[in-house]
Amino acid sequence: MPTKTPPPNNPLGDPRAFQGMSTDFRKSTQAEKKSDFLPSFNNSFGGFAVELVKIVLIALAIIIPIRTFILQPFYVKGASMEPTFHDNEYLIIDELSYRLHQPQRGDIIVLRSPALGEFLIKRVIGLPGERLVVNDGKITIFNATDPNGAELDESAYLASTVLTFGNIDVTLGANQYYVMGDNRPASLDSRSFGPIVRKDIVGRTALRAWPVTKMTTFSTPVIKMTVI
Repeated sequence: MPTKTPPPNNPLGDPRAFQGMSTDFRKSTQAEKKSDFLPSFNNSFGGFAVELVKIVLIALAIIIPIRTFILQPFYVKGASMEPTFHDNEYLIIDELSYRLHQPQRGDIIVLRSPALGEFLIKRVIGLPGERLVVNDGKITIFNATDPNGAELDESAYLASTVLTFGNIDVTLGANQYYVMGDNRPASLDSRSFGPIVRKDIVGRTALRAWPVTKMTTFSTPVIKMTVI
């Protein structure tokens, strides 16, 4: 009669003895027996609910400060910033940068308009303390660097065919900014409602998030000044 070959030894050992569990369930301790069973539905659901509440509270603790002090989403309405931005595009506004430094010429900002009672998106053209003159479709800036005036070169963001309409001569206060839309013929801006003050500026446009095919970040453009 042929000899029966014993089964090969499991190199990992007896799986029932994993992590010190007894191979004889009848000899297991009470703690071991309990560990073999799932907790009751009531206990598991209660724990899940508590964890869910924790997750929601942590998420709110992170998201609310970000929305309030760092980043805010905005939709573009209207055509005043075309071709830079178009209607219904989704933007992310950086509110943190202006806590570290002041707005700069060329920045695209979101501002609150007390006169209109709504948010607007415009570009910073004139800075505090400057004299700004609009004439013959051009903008001339007078400041400490160029006391005799320097023509603003906006080719970094405007086509050469775009002219700035108006006949304006204004000197800005220590806390005032002059803003315009990139679509100069169709923009309601400081040429209509005058300079804005620093507290009306919400933040700088940092990112176009939608549509995804046009997603891009924005930084302050390099603007040249041609001395007259």
